[in-house]
This record gives sequence, C-alpha cells and structure tokens, in this order.
Amino acid sequence: MAHHITLDESVVAAAGFDVNELLEQLEAVTDRRHAQGVRYPLPFLLAVIILAKLAGQHRPSAIAQWVKARQVQLVTAFNCQRQTVPSLNTIRRVLSEAVAGSELLTILNRFLHETYGGQQSEQVTLDGKTLRGTIPRGGSQGEHLLTAFLPAERIVLSQVGVGAKENELVAAPKLLANLDLQERVVTGDALFTQRKLSVQVLAGGGHYLWPVKDNQQHLRQDVGLYFVPPRKAPGWYTQPLPQTVAQTVDKAHGRLEVRTLTAVADETGFLDWPGVRQVFRLVRRTTCLMTAAMTVDEVYGVTSLPPERAAATQLLHFIRQHWQIENGLHYRRDVTLQEDGTKMANRQQAQAMAALNNFIIGLVARLGFTNLAYAQRLFDAKITLALARA
Repeated sequence: MAHHITLDESVVAAAGFDVNELLEQLEAVTDRRHAQGVRYPLPFLLAVIILAKLAGQHRPSAIAQWVKARQVQLVTAFNCQRQTVPSLNTIRRVLSEAVAGSELLTILNRFLHETYGGQQSEQVTLDGKTLRGTIPRGGSQGEHLLTAFLPAERIVLSQVGVGAKENELVAAPKLLANLDLQERVVTGDALFTQRKLSVQVLAGGGHYLWPVKDNQQHLRQDVGLYFVPPRKAPGWYTQPLPQTVAQTVDKAHGRLEVRTLTAVADETGFLDWPGVRQVFRLVRRTTCLMTAAMTVDEVYGVTSLPPERAAATQLLHFIRQHWQIENGLHYRRDVTLQEDGTKMANRQQAQAMAALNNFIIGLVARLGFTNLAYAQRLFDAKITLALARA
C-alpha cells in the first residue's frame, strides 16, 4: 500500500467531512511501531477505526468485525495494494503501542480547527474521569484522566493522565501549562480552589471561577460575611455593598428548580486570595411537583472576573455551562461510545481510545448534530452505502 492514501470521493461525500484531509493530518502522527513487519500504514488504520466508531462500533472486537464485513469495499475505496484489512489483534496493537493519546488528540483537534474553525470559546472547564474499563478485576483503581473541555463547542482541548499515586491537583498545573489561557475563564469544582492554581491561571492571562467549600474553610467563612445583613442600630446606617442578582427557573423531570445568584464586588480587598474581584452566593431551591417537598442548597464562590466583565447573569451562565462536561462529554463517552464497557489492557490504549472518543464527539458537534446516537446511525447507513458504490 502506498504511504499516501486517497479515499474514494463517494465515501468522502457520504461521511459528511473530508476524510482525505483527515488522512493528511494523520500522516503527522508518530508511528511507534517497529518498521519490520508493519503491514498497514498508520493513517489507514486510524481512519478505518474512526469510520467504524462513527458508525457506532466502539469495542476493538466490534471495530474489527465492522472492518472485516466491508473488506472488499474498504480495499477498493482506499486504493489498497494489500487485499486484506486489519485484524482484531492489529487494531489492539495500534491503540496500545503505535500512538500516544496526547499527540493523537492534538492532531485531531488541529484537523477540526483547520476545517471548521472554533476552539476559541471563552470558558474552559476542568474535570476528571476514571475509565472504568481499565479497572482490573477485583481492583478499585484504573486510568484517570483530567480534561480541559470547551462546553460551548464540545471540544476537548487537552487531557493528561493522573498517576496512581497522584491526584487531580498534581495533574492540573501540567494540563493548564498546555493551554492558551489568554482572556479565558477557567472553571472547576471546589477541589481546584487553590492559591497556586489561581495564580497560574492569572499568570496565563486568564480568569478563574471557583466554588468555595470546606476544603478552604477560612475562605468559605470570609466569603459568607459578604452576605450577612448589616446590624441595625438607632442612629447608624450601613451602606449595602454593591451587588448584582440573576435568576433562572427550570421545570423538568417532575421538579421545579429556581437558581438565584448574587454577586458582590470585593472593592476593599478584604479577601486574602490572589486576584479576587468578586464573590458570589448561588442558592438552589428545588421543589418536587408531586409532593411539594423543597430542598435548598447554597454554594459560595470567588472569581477574578470584575463586575464590568461578568455580572451575576454571566457568572450564573458560566456555572451552568460548567456542568455540560457531564452530559456533553462524560455521559456520551461512558454510555453512547461505550467507554465504560470497553476493557482496555493498558494506559496507552486507554488514552488513545479516549482521544478518539473526544474527536468523535467534537466532530459530530461541528457537523451540526445534537444527538450523538442518531448521528452514528446516520453515518453507519451513509458510509455503508457509499462503500458499496466505491
């Protein structure tokens, strides 16, 4: 097979994106295999794996079966010199030995950026996820990845592995060091409410927005003071602190949820925290429509965003967008792309598979789909029909 591969145009059209451009980008992926015994070029292997995953096949065994069932058509469409297609063992070796997940994600993101633009949205969300398929039988620990995600675009900018003897706080500075933070807003859960991490974000030209909980007990107490009503006494008047308020109301799944965020500027520099400009309190009131039972939850937080850049409405938007990483990324990888149910033998395979899953989610979003499962069924039909015509 020639080193440079050109896919038949009918298949390119059916796929909905330029697979030939993707193949050109995949040429840049470092092939870690020994040259002796290599039967298939790496770009071809990665391309057929991506096509199979777009068509809804995610476990290596299912990918191999999908490829084998289309052997004649794939050989013709890719103008292959060899009349065979990669086996299950070849696909496993490619994912576990041939590529580095971090490099693969960078190159796939470059393809998305050069083809569709984007990757410039304001908010960057930090969150971690354990790949359950890497947890050995009888064990409790598997490969854990910390991810930087653009919720507005459903694009994973970068991800790093968290070592067995590390935690996300150790990995977070490495992850942020790989990113362009200029004018971006970094959000995370309370674990990331740390001085050093806040300084790193500010030094990179960005802003942070952190919740404050009991892991920062003194800071939590100080932030709470901004929302204590001033004492009233005859002859004394205390000017209220300038604040902005925003509220959202959502009714779904038998519940009514009202979120109210109050933001107060730290004009006096009372808080001993790097670069803080505002504090906020978010109150969630959730009512069960069947029983009328109500629960109330309060969350406090700090941000380096000044009021003129982000008042309460914008802060509430950032907080709600932050949790898009659960439904927009983690759930799709876990369930729709079957990541949790895919047994993976080693760390490199897990990171490579995660990079491919991130790409599938980002590509489908850039192609205008909101339902990933529907997009896969459509791709499966279109690609199979196009291969039959090739």
